[in-house]
Amino acid sequence: MNEARLTLLSREGCGLCEEFAAELAALAEQISLPPFEIADVDSDPEWQRRYGLKIPVLLWDDEPVLTTFFDAAELQRLFRVR
Repeated sequence: MNEARLTLLSREGCGLCEEFAAELAALAEQISLPPFEIADVDSDPEWQRRYGLKIPVLLWDDEPVLTTFFDAAELQRLFRVR
C-alpha cells in the first residue's frame, strides 16, 4: 500500500502558513504522520486559482483536508478513518 502524500500549500511571507507548518511538524513528531512537503501555491496555475486566497491548505493525495487553520483533532481523525 502506498503511503499518503501530504502537501502544504503556502506562500512566502505568509505568517499563518508558517504557523500551520510548525503545528503540522509538531503533530508529525507525536503521531505517525507521513512526511509532508511545502509547495508554493503560486507555482501551479490550478493551485493558485483554487486555493490562492485560502492558504494555507493541506492536501492529502491532492485533496484538500485542512484549509486556513490547523486542526490537529481533525487531522488525527482523518488518519484514523483512512
